[in-house]
Amino acid sequence: MPTYTFEAMDATGQEIRDEIEAANEDEAQTTIRQMGYFVTKIAVKKQAAGAVDVGGKKKRPFALGGAKTKHICAFTRQLSILQDAGLPILRSLKILEQNQKPGKLKNALMDVCDEIEGGSTLSEAMAKCPKVFNRLYVNMIKAGEAGGALETILNRLADFLESAESLKRKVKGALIYPVIVVTVAILILTFIMLFIVPTFEKMFDEFGLTLPAPTMLLIAMSNYIAGYWFLLIAMPVCALILIKLMRKFKHGRIGFDMFILRVPIFGALIEKNILARTTRTLGTLISSGVPIMEGLNITRETAGNAMFEKLYTKVAEQIREGEVISKPLREHSVLGFHPMAAVFWALFGSFPGIMVMSVALTSKGSKLDKDGMVQTLTFLALYMIVGGMVLCVLFYLTKIKGRVVDDLVVNMVDVGEETGELDTMLYKVADTYDEEVRIMTDSLTALMEPIMIVFLGVAVGFIVISLFMPLVELITGLT
Repeated sequence: MPTYTFEAMDATGQEIRDEIEAANEDEAQTTIRQMGYFVTKIAVKKQAAGAVDVGGKKKRPFALGGAKTKHICAFTRQLSILQDAGLPILRSLKILEQNQKPGKLKNALMDVCDEIEGGSTLSEAMAKCPKVFNRLYVNMIKAGEAGGALETILNRLADFLESAESLKRKVKGALIYPVIVVTVAILILTFIMLFIVPTFEKMFDEFGLTLPAPTMLLIAMSNYIAGYWFLLIAMPVCALILIKLMRKFKHGRIGFDMFILRVPIFGALIEKNILARTTRTLGTLISSGVPIMEGLNITRETAGNAMFEKLYTKVAEQIREGEVISKPLREHSVLGFHPMAAVFWALFGSFPGIMVMSVALTSKGSKLDKDGMVQTLTFLALYMIVGGMVLCVLFYLTKIKGRVVDDLVVNMVDVGEETGELDTMLYKVADTYDEEVRIMTDSLTALMEPIMIVFLGVAVGFIVISLFMPLVELITGLT
């Protein structure tokens, strides 16, 4: 819709200069006269050069990637403030669009403004930009429009997005230190294997020493890293590709998601994080006036884990049949046995043995093969593969009766349904699990330092002992 600038006179003869949006010039003049002004001059407002394309719409700048969550949070908070101040929604969107940096969010806001000018509601316009405004966002806006409390809903939505983003930042921040420590440790050990161990190997060959088993194993690892370093990258990459391919299928996805929920330490962290996010999502939707069935469907889509998606599907089915939420939440939260989850646990247990086997296979034909070390490594690798698979599958079988939703959640949901304060109880559950996630991430960060010190101590100690055993033998022989 074009914008017209006009000059007019009011009833007292005072000159007025302003702008107005109208479909055409006649409509603009009619609107101005209805405002009590006498039009003296009117013209279409000139656009900046290159700002309008052939179709009359603003050109969209090219943008890579998606809209960042923190930018959507800031936009939502600013929009709620503008709506609370009483500004029209279109004007609020245009103000915020002009202040945005070029990117997906700015392009989406341009599209939303065009759709609203064409007669669409805000929720309908945002629904046409699903890569920026997801289904949760659109449905909450739709509920706010239906209830006439859009500014309240925007405020709740901004609180929800900020809480989710804060939790995500805490988890990422907690992982920065362990990642740096592990990276430095790997670099140090790689340097030792590539430059220190080969020097000692050359010296041992010159003296013709009979090397003990730990030293031969260390030399085999050094030669493996120097000659077959690409396998150290290829095997994890191939494992990730295999997992992604398996997750393309329904049973593969639910098997992997059930596996990941029971990985020691990290599984509990992931589980609590999902519970915090889904309960806060459902609570926000219910408090915003979204029907419970629609809220459960949206919550299921935002879970990001097949086990929780299955759980919320069962809850929705039971509610459709007249049940309350707490009963199916308790009954269907048991993890249970899944053959694909057992397969993932078996692969997880066999991975260390596969690494040792690759060292043995790449050492064939070398000096180690003549000394019988390769055969020993091969048998060791086979025992590690079989033993690791059996132990991990047995560990998984001990966890199949565990529940992904504990009694705290079920009881608070039950109380919320009895008192009619389900949204409040869901918020309390989310706050509880947010705090638990924060404590777990802090504890994990504090625990990583001593674990890495012990690991480096064992690794460096093994290297030092393996290198000094032949030196002690050499010095004893010389004396």
